[in-house]
Amino acid sequence: MKLFPESAVVQLEFDKVKDLLAAHCQTHYAMQKAKHLRIHTRIGYIEPELQQTHEYKLLLQNGIYFPNEGALNMDNHLKLLGIAGAVLNEEQLMGVRRLAEGIKQIFHWFDAERKIAYPTLWTAIAGSHYEKTIIQLIDGVLDESGNVKDNASKALEQIRINLARKRAELRRVFDRVIAKWGRSGYVSDIEEAFLNGRRVVAVYAEYKRQVKGILLGESDTRKTSFIEPEETMELNNEVFALEHEEGRELYRILRALTAQLAEYASLLKEYHTIMGEYDFIRAKAKLAIDMAANCPMLRDKSQVAIVQAYHPLLYLYNQQPGKPTLPVTVTLDEKNRILVISGPNAGGKTVTLKTVGLLQMMLQSGLLVPVHPDSQMGIFKQLMIHIGDTQSIEFELSTYSSHLKNMKYLMENANGRTLFFIDELGSGSDPHLGGAFAEVILDELAGKHAYGIVTTHYLNLKVMANKTPGIVNGAMAFDEKRLLPLYQLIIGKPGSSYTFSIAGRIGLDAKLIAKAKDLVAEDHFSLDKLLNRAEQDVRRLEQKEKELNKLLKENERLKKEMEHILQREKHQQQIELLKHQNKVNEERISYLKDMERKLKQMVFDWRKAETREDKTALMRQMQAMLFKQKEKQVKEKVKKKFDARYIEVGGAIKPGLKVRMLQNNQVGTVRELRDKKAIVQLGVVPITVDLKNLVVVKEKEAEK
Repeated sequence: MKLFPESAVVQLEFDKVKDLLAAHCQTHYAMQKAKHLRIHTRIGYIEPELQQTHEYKLLLQNGIYFPNEGALNMDNHLKLLGIAGAVLNEEQLMGVRRLAEGIKQIFHWFDAERKIAYPTLWTAIAGSHYEKTIIQLIDGVLDESGNVKDNASKALEQIRINLARKRAELRRVFDRVIAKWGRSGYVSDIEEAFLNGRRVVAVYAEYKRQVKGILLGESDTRKTSFIEPEETMELNNEVFALEHEEGRELYRILRALTAQLAEYASLLKEYHTIMGEYDFIRAKAKLAIDMAANCPMLRDKSQVAIVQAYHPLLYLYNQQPGKPTLPVTVTLDEKNRILVISGPNAGGKTVTLKTVGLLQMMLQSGLLVPVHPDSQMGIFKQLMIHIGDTQSIEFELSTYSSHLKNMKYLMENANGRTLFFIDELGSGSDPHLGGAFAEVILDELAGKHAYGIVTTHYLNLKVMANKTPGIVNGAMAFDEKRLLPLYQLIIGKPGSSYTFSIAGRIGLDAKLIAKAKDLVAEDHFSLDKLLNRAEQDVRRLEQKEKELNKLLKENERLKKEMEHILQREKHQQQIELLKHQNKVNEERISYLKDMERKLKQMVFDWRKAETREDKTALMRQMQAMLFKQKEKQVKEKVKKKFDARYIEVGGAIKPGLKVRMLQNNQVGTVRELRDKKAIVQLGVVPITVDLKNLVVVKEKEAEK
């Protein structure tokens, strides 16, 4: 990305973000990459890096282990492999082994499922391969502690056997000498020591001429002399010669091993780079967690649509004392490319401007940004800023001259892939003239289809933004009663500077404020007052909207609870119905089983019956039982039909009333009474029925 000026990295504090990233790095490779972090302009570079960081962030948040904790700084070791005749020592070779083992673990970590779940993390190693020969070569020479094995070569094995024997013999001879000299009172408290690699006896200085041997040194106080006994000289020489021979053989073995590993020098450098890449991705993921950063939707076009965005450094700063950081939501698209933010000083205009600029730099560097995941961010090829006092002593430029010079550069070089930020456009000159120039500059940038944010106090820019296509007003909310900024950006309306309100709240003399108002043009003052009132009205409407949304949410919650209760009640009713049906079915099954049992008994008795009369009697009993059951079913059916249409009311039976016959549940109309009987019209047939077998009924619909 092309930056203007070059100090934009410092002014937007991107350098501090890089320092925080470097602090999370473990390898020299990752640290250098963090310090020289590039800001890309191609989606093909940005998208994979964002996705890699996002995938590693998920690993950290879910507590999933990834095997790159043992990342090493092995630049110098690997350089030696490329030099003919170079020799790596045991420690350096163990470092090479740990590197190869780390790559082996990463390849094993990426099983079939994880390759699908973390595709971009896999791409960092997909182009390489694991070579098991590297570990096999090192394990053939070194043990787990990094020492050369005795069987690394036959010569080394024989040397160490001879060396062990000579050292044991030397130990026995030396012990005899110490015991002999000790009995004579020659040996000091130290008894024995090593001097220049040779074993010596510590003898009191006054007895040094009483013993046979070579004087190799004395203590600082000259009270103790260190003497190599005559009996051990030859053995010491033999041990020294064997140790020297062992050293030559070790050097030869390590040199041969280094030469074998040199064949894999390029592959090992590739391994080292891969481990550094994973360390760098890990550092980006840890920084994202610190900043509560997410991966927004990336668009390969000019666009800024950030939702609930935080300034990352301000967020980290406020975390220590536990202060809240208020988010900001900004949208710059093809319809509204330029946002003009107005409002009182210290209200958050510059912080909003810097937040958008810093987040854009971070995104195009492959870093996750502290925004809501639903945010959409595009890619810009130029980022231009003008923030703060740019007075230049070197070029003898005033603040306003420097301001115009920067504006000249912006107007000449801005295009549709430019994102610019101008703090206090037009300041530093006469308000009327500066405002006029600011309006021309803003119109020119709008004509170049550039995207950007401008902060201002000029009323003419607020008016211009309200009527010019591509430019939109924005205001930083302010609590006039408490005289405190709210750090909330309101899009679509300009903001008041609250000049006279702030002056009144701090206790400035009312006469002075009135005098100042008289000096201001009436239309200018009226417009500022109107903006003030409009902003407060908007705040009240927003508060009412919040309360309404709260009530709507509460209503929705109650509605869901009611639906849940109704569903539960309906479910309970269904359960009760099923219980009733099951009870009826159980009674019917019980009755049928009883009927089956009786019929079986009758069939059994019929078979045993001897006379024809007995068999005939049993057959009649069976027919009566079956007929009675059928009759009962018919009566139940008629009873259900009656219950559906009529209801019993009882009372005296009189002509004209409807009555039910108890024998068959049929309903008819009483025509006349004859003593204890009644003539009942049943359809077209009149029948005579006893009064005791009748009951008065009414139709349910008639009753309703």
